[in-house]
Amino acid sequence: MEHRLSQRIEGELPILVYKRGMPVATGKIQDASRRGLFVATDYADIRLNQPIQLAFKLPDQGRDCHRVLKAHVIRRSSGGLGLGFDGTDNEVDVITELVQWLQNQYLLTGFRVEGGTDRTHRIAARRNG
Repeated sequence: MEHRLSQRIEGELPILVYKRGMPVATGKIQDASRRGLFVATDYADIRLNQPIQLAFKLPDQGRDCHRVLKAHVIRRSSGGLGLGFDGTDNEVDVITELVQWLQNQYLLTGFRVEGGTDRTHRIAARRNG
């Protein structure tokens, strides 16, 4: 049984993975909480506890503002990376904004969302049509 200190919110949001300041991979956030997230990616050149940065944009925010989060690798799997925020100097507002955005997308559609309003409308149309 898993014991988590904060609730995970499912969703999908495209991201860029940076290592030592250089972009090294793309991926998608599949779930997030205030303490960490899981990124679906095929990038494997990474160690446990290695620090990385994630850059993303919340699609429906109406401004072209990228956000960056620092994280460290806590788990690797064939499907991606489990990342933690503990011990990083992230702005709490950025983590909160990400989690709230994922939660709002999930509540709007009832489905996992691939990071954009176009997909949100397609999913809703399929569900209602």
